[in-house]
Amino acid sequence: MTDVAKPSFGEEIGNEDTQEGKYLTFHMADEDYGIEIRYVTEIIGIQRITEVPDMPCFIKGVINLRGKVIPVMDVRARFNLPPRDYDERTCIIVVQMNATSVGLVVDKVNEVADIQPENIEPPPRSIAGGSSDYIEGMGKMGDRVKILLNVGKLLYDSDLDQIEL
Repeated sequence: MTDVAKPSFGEEIGNEDTQEGKYLTFHMADEDYGIEIRYVTEIIGIQRITEVPDMPCFIKGVINLRGKVIPVMDVRARFNLPPRDYDERTCIIVVQMNATSVGLVVDKVNEVADIQPENIEPPPRSIAGGSSDYIEGMGKMGDRVKILLNVGKLLYDSDLDQIEL
């Protein structure tokens, strides 16, 4: 009976990776997007952003998050979407990759969704280039599609080299 209550070593390792297939979904413009939950450290409400001169137009500035200065990217501006005023639903998703934290401003956060690899298709070829470089795939959820973003490509390119903090 104790064998059933206590999983074997192999089962413990398998259960540790509970973030696989999980995406934080958010809404921007008229579309739903997702990023792998493993990159998300926290979600905070919009707060005062200190502008920094000579940054790309999509870098809104920096915030002080518990003593750490973090650059903030407006994802709408990154994708050349029309600007909109921030409201009570506007959030900053703090992501971390390669020991660098960046805040991503989005219209609103939806949910954490399970999207398994068999439900992810590559982006259509007709949209190759431009902002589609940041698209990892198209996640199918019932009759809906979530645009899954590649956090690495979103955060790291020649435009962002100048914001290393």
